[in-house]
Amino acid sequence: MNRIKLTTLFLSVVSFAIAQTAPPSDMATIGQNFKKLDVLGSVLYVAAHPDDENTRLLAYLAQEKHYRTGYLSLTRGDGGQNLLGNEQGELLGLIRTQELLAARRVDGAEQFFTRANDFGFSKGPGETLKIWDREKVLGDVVWVIRKFRPDVIICRFPTTGEGGHGHHTSSAILAQEAFTAAADPSRFPEQLKYVQTWQAKRLLWNTFNFGSTNTTSPDQFKINVGVYNPLLGKGYGELAAESRSNHKTQGFGSARQRGESYEYFKTILGDAPKTDLMDGVNTSWSRVKGGGPIGVDITTIRKNFDMDHPDKSVAALVKLMDKTEKLPDEYWRKQKIKELNNLVTACGGLWFEAYTTEPTYALDDQMNIRSQVVSRYGLNISLNGMTVIQHRDNTGYTSDFLEPTALYKLPVTDKDKTLPANQLQTFNTECVAGGISQPYWLESPHSVGTYTINNEGNAGNPENPGAPTVEFEFLIEGHLVTIDRKLMYKYVDPAKGEIYQPVEITPPVTTNIVDKDYLFNSQQPQSIEIKLKSFTKASGSISVQPMPGWKITPEKVAFTDKNKGDEWTSAFTVHPTDNEPKTATMKVVITVNGKDYPMGIQRIKYDHIPNITLFPPAETKLIDLNLRIAGKKIGYIPGAGDLVPDALKQVGYDVHPLTENEIQNGDLSNYDAIITGVRAWNINERLAVEQPKLLEYVKHGGNLLLQYNNNNGLVAKQLGPYPFRVVNQRVTDEDAKITILDKQNPVLNYPNKITEDDFNGWIQERGLYFVNDIAPEYKAVLQMNDPGEAPNNGALIVGNYGEGRFIYTSLAFFRQLPAGVPGAYRLFINLLSKPKNPLLN
Repeated sequence: MNRIKLTTLFLSVVSFAIAQTAPPSDMATIGQNFKKLDVLGSVLYVAAHPDDENTRLLAYLAQEKHYRTGYLSLTRGDGGQNLLGNEQGELLGLIRTQELLAARRVDGAEQFFTRANDFGFSKGPGETLKIWDREKVLGDVVWVIRKFRPDVIICRFPTTGEGGHGHHTSSAILAQEAFTAAADPSRFPEQLKYVQTWQAKRLLWNTFNFGSTNTTSPDQFKINVGVYNPLLGKGYGELAAESRSNHKTQGFGSARQRGESYEYFKTILGDAPKTDLMDGVNTSWSRVKGGGPIGVDITTIRKNFDMDHPDKSVAALVKLMDKTEKLPDEYWRKQKIKELNNLVTACGGLWFEAYTTEPTYALDDQMNIRSQVVSRYGLNISLNGMTVIQHRDNTGYTSDFLEPTALYKLPVTDKDKTLPANQLQTFNTECVAGGISQPYWLESPHSVGTYTINNEGNAGNPENPGAPTVEFEFLIEGHLVTIDRKLMYKYVDPAKGEIYQPVEITPPVTTNIVDKDYLFNSQQPQSIEIKLKSFTKASGSISVQPMPGWKITPEKVAFTDKNKGDEWTSAFTVHPTDNEPKTATMKVVITVNGKDYPMGIQRIKYDHIPNITLFPPAETKLIDLNLRIAGKKIGYIPGAGDLVPDALKQVGYDVHPLTENEIQNGDLSNYDAIITGVRAWNINERLAVEQPKLLEYVKHGGNLLLQYNNNNGLVAKQLGPYPFRVVNQRVTDEDAKITILDKQNPVLNYPNKITEDDFNGWIQERGLYFVNDIAPEYKAVLQMNDPGEAPNNGALIVGNYGEGRFIYTSLAFFRQLPAGVPGAYRLFINLLSKPKNPLLN
């Protein structure tokens, strides 16, 4: 299913998720919030990736038990697959971050992350924890625990490996270590300037029954989470499906489940629960000193609440605020004041927001801000002031760890005057755009295993905590109430209606290099085109940092009097100065007003999540390699999104996306090779119909190359002319030793001679979803294995069929080619190049 069809299907669901900034104020939400106000308990769920979380349990804990509930995903899912587009790596991590936040908006939990990068499948915790930098990631887990202060911590996976993934097992190991370390003042003492030590009551493992792995047992503690919530009109199996279905890039749309359903738990550390998850934990207001009377007041307010006139409860809620603000327990005082703020504004019919009139502003330019307030019931409410709060460090990025450095008081006319009943009040003003809206974990280069966090206080946050907000200050029934609203860009779409999107704060000028990689096969020069865009009035220059072994002309290009919105191109001529194979990173820098901005701009847009903007380094990879090419025209059948066609175009191939009509009725003999994209045989049901034509193409002399597919959900029982079976086997060590089994095979000799050296410098993994039960008509060309495992020859098989050649490869070319790995290019070119001499076949 293509992107347009997918996003259309979910339009009715997702439009709500990004079409408002104020929290819901319907009666169901008010009722739920009253219940939550009376509960002082918290639970933190810990796992490795987006979609690992138990959404039914999270929904039950947050919406039925009304605990403050959080999910700590150690990674952002950067190493997963993308069924909607071709974003991979950190770009996919950005998308999956937003998918998790959308899921939390449904189930009611909060979302946290560590700096760990999902570097791909890992077979064990030893490898994972080494690549992640165990101590740093553990420090992040401890930081989240100390800030969140959970009474109970729950792991999705055990430490003993039943989770089947090194990341899964590592998440349990780190949770277990952090359970103790968070309470130890000698561990990560630098954090104690901002947080206190914390000891959770217990650490549990939420056991599971996944496929053939059943870790539950009747003697384990269990909870029926399949109960029905009449206020919501749904059971938690239904809420869970809505939450989980937000993981659209992973194809995790879920059916709603109804009726009782049990979750099972095994105690890992601390006291074991006997009758209740919170055994031994006081979750009532008597938990905090001076809280008892507040609990009594809440009971009275709820008893007297009038659904037809929620405004009648405001005066009592405001008095409750006065009492709550005097509590000595800082943690629960802050949490409950936030909850009371939302209840008071919801019951009082007070709606307010702030938005910009343009989607994009350059750093230090004036932002146009429109703030709106309406008091629907005309209660004794006045607007005392509004303050724009931005956080900025000395690099120009946003930060939560530093004090706000740009505060702007917005003028409020008729201060202290009661807001008129149900009349929208609008305030227009300007302020300076404070910090570039780069995701905080992408501000600096990072290693394979962990992101670099320049300001440690940002750790744990799903998004930039220092993004611009407007702080509204109200006087409600004589009580001062201060509430923030995130500053957004608002516009009206003719088809979708009112839409909110994040405000972009950009460098003055951005530069994007047209291609990610440039391949050189001789000392012939290439012109490298660079696209520039100005987001303000600007003059300056563009230059390329010197690179040994390469000549660049000109050294610098000036530009003058560019206005906001101007776009133009510039070009640099580059060529290697010798014939030695080499790679280099070409870095481009924009200089404006004496300051360098080495950044491009990239936007990711899908209907099911807010728009994402990032500012990647303005750089490209130059690869000088000894590469021979045979053939020219390639037919490509797209799969689940990959960048292989772009890589082939860079080499010089004419790549044509094939339609079903062309496959069924066209002359395929015009193509030197036909390729099916990654997981094409999982997502394209029409391939089962097109397969006979593709095999006929092979039989008459064609060259058909299939890239890897998942062993589950194949659209055809047999993918090739002879049998083989796709299995869930992989080699995750990107440096695993390669043994060549068939040195004379043409795929290793024409047009490029392939040796073990061509497998140096690969990234993330060798391959995935290898094949076995290989028919004798195929030849297995390579052998490899992860440490401690048996050799595997299922990464690349080649078989002649009629006059042509069929190839199936599980090697991760979809990662290697966009990364500019020279040996991967040479081998892939060979797979596309069928020798004309039949003796070489």
